[in-house]
Formats: sequence, C-alpha cells, structure tokens
Amino acid sequence: MPYIFKLPDIGDGLTEADIVRWRVEVGRPVEADEVLVEVETAKAVVEIPSPAEGTVLHHGADEGQTLPVGEVLAVIGGPDEVWPEPRQAGGAGVESEPSAGTRAASPASGGRRPSAGGTVKALPVVRRLAREMGVDLSAVIGSGPDGSITREDVQAAARGEIRTEAGSEGERIRLSMLRRTVAEHMSSSWRQIPHATIFHEVDATGLLSARRLLADRYGRSFPMEALVVRVLAPLLKEYQVFNATLDGEELVLHPHLNVGIAVDTDHGLLVPVIPAADQLGLMELVEAISDIAARGKARSLTMEDMAGLTFTITNIGAVGGSRGTPIIPMGTTAILAIGRAADAPVVREGTLAIAPMMPLSLAFDHRVIDGGLAQRFLNTLVEKLENPPRS
Repeated sequence: MPYIFKLPDIGDGLTEADIVRWRVEVGRPVEADEVLVEVETAKAVVEIPSPAEGTVLHHGADEGQTLPVGEVLAVIGGPDEVWPEPRQAGGAGVESEPSAGTRAASPASGGRRPSAGGTVKALPVVRRLAREMGVDLSAVIGSGPDGSITREDVQAAARGEIRTEAGSEGERIRLSMLRRTVAEHMSSSWRQIPHATIFHEVDATGLLSARRLLADRYGRSFPMEALVVRVLAPLLKEYQVFNATLDGEELVLHPHLNVGIAVDTDHGLLVPVIPAADQLGLMELVEAISDIAARGKARSLTMEDMAGLTFTITNIGAVGGSRGTPIIPMGTTAILAIGRAADAPVVREGTLAIAPMMPLSLAFDHRVIDGGLAQRFLNTLVEKLENPPRS
C-alpha cells in the first residue's frame, strides 16, 4: 500500500515551505532516510529525507511552489504501483478542472488568463481556502507556475485586489520564502518598534593593526566582526538593556550574548546566531563567524543556527558602506552596523593628521532605551575599540 508522506513541521512553528529541488524524481527508487527533497522555510533550506523505501509515485508540488504543512509532499510505493494524478501535465500537484464561465483578463489589465484551455489550476489546499473565503477561482488571475493560483492570489481576491502581470515593461517574479519572510519581519519591526539611530566613528588605527597582527600570527583572514564581538560582549554585561527582549510590560535581560551576524547572500539576508558568544575566546569567535558565513552563502544553515538571537551586528563595510539606519530584529532592542574604515583628517593634540576612521551606526528601541544611555553605550564601545584585544 502506498505511503502518503505529508510535509512535516520541521520546527520553529513552520506553517508552509517552498519546494526548492526534488532530489528523487517520480518513477525513481528511493531508500529510507535518503534525501527526497530540498525545501526552503522562513529561515533556511532544509533537506527532507524519505521516511520509507520504495518508488516515488507522486510529488505533491512542483519546484517553486509553496506547500502548507500537513499537505501531501510525496507518495512512495512499490515499483509496479501507480498513483492516480488528479492533474494535467501543466502543473505537478495542481488539480485542473474546467471552469464555468472562465473569464479572460482584459488587455488593459495586462493580466494572464487563468490558464490555457479554460481550466483553473490550483492545489487542493488553495481550492479549500477559496471555498472558505467565498472566492470564485474562475475569476482569479494566477501568479504561480504555469498560471496556477496561489494562496496569496486567493487572499488578494478576497480583499478585492486585482492582480495583473507587469505587462511589456516588466516581469513579475514571485518572492522566495526567505524574501517573503524578510519582508514580513522588516515590516513588523518597523511598525512595532520606534527606531532611533545614533552615529559615531572609531579611530581604527589600533583595530586594523591588531587585525593584521592576528592574521599574521595565525595565518588566516580575520573577520572584523570577531574583534567587535570580543569588545562588545563584556560591555553588554554592563549595559544589559541592549541585550534584552521587551515582553509586554516586562524587559527580559538575557544572561548570555547570542549574537547574530548578518550575512549577505545571493538568496537574501540571513542572520545566523552564535550562541553564548560571550563565553568564546577570540579564535573561537573567528572560527564561528567564518563557519556561519560560509554555510549561509552555501544555504546549508539549519533552523537551530537561526534561533535565539539577542543582539545583531551587520558589517555594511564589507560591501563598501559607511553609515546606515539598520532595522532592529523583532525580539531584540538594538543592532550595530559597522562601516568601512576610510582615511580621514583628524586632530590629535592640536595637530592635523590622517587616520582610518570606521563609522558605527547604533539603532535602538526607543521604548526601553533613552538617547542619553544609547550615546554613553556607543561612546564606551568606541573607546574600547580604539584599544582592542590582541589575543
């Protein structure tokens, strides 16, 4: 009897996932625990193993489609078994049925027809949502693969929104799960947290010297973030409100620094976390930062790698940036942006000199942190960074 494998909840309150790549095609044999499919969640690309040995009879969704938790991901059976496909060739896992009175999008709208041949393409869960929301699928313009109708299309139709293609002057591209999640979190943070940002500069002469010395000593590159975290960790013991979470009418002060390091990837911004970074030595921080950066770019981070954030560092200097107004991640109270060190004129004891000045931008939650406290914190951080550790 075929094994019906439904998309499991792989942690962190997952409700849906995007199908990135099927590793085993329909009709091919699969071993138990062999990687069956790669899915993208809100935080990472995850490999899901097959729960059983057999032949893959059915894929519940095509690559690029979104599948809710609990819906059929795959069907596995014997080599001679056949799984009836309630679909046409135009879209794997998408039911197709003639629509009564299919409406074509008007030329002025720039929209596509619901689908070729007068059919409506939608996953069963999308059809169920449409019934619950009272939406006529025959009147909805699909934005999914091959014109299939997505959950977002149904929800937009229920709100009275009209979805059209961009027309001849542009291309409509569906956001990835990661990009949709980033957009949602950024919007939520901006709406809920009253941001304030202050700026300062570090004379990075000593910092860059220490970085070169350590790189020569250990024969490897030295990420600037490692030195900053090394200086920042003990400072957050003194200024605990910057390593905290606002929970209703209470402020939770975290005992350890779980620092998030923003990683710029081809797929979007990721913020993997180094837990208990305040307990690590300098070389341990270097190893940890290099590891999460490499795995972030390779899309091999796990859900655990992204959990428990209490403070964030984003190195905009790595891409040539100087100052910025970073968005504070939800559940935290501050974020520090490091800019690129650049030579600038400075006055030392009445004498004009040139020094590498590194900008810092500190964004903080003004509900729990006052401007004066934030400035004192940043002043102290600058002072300590100008006298950095060398081990």
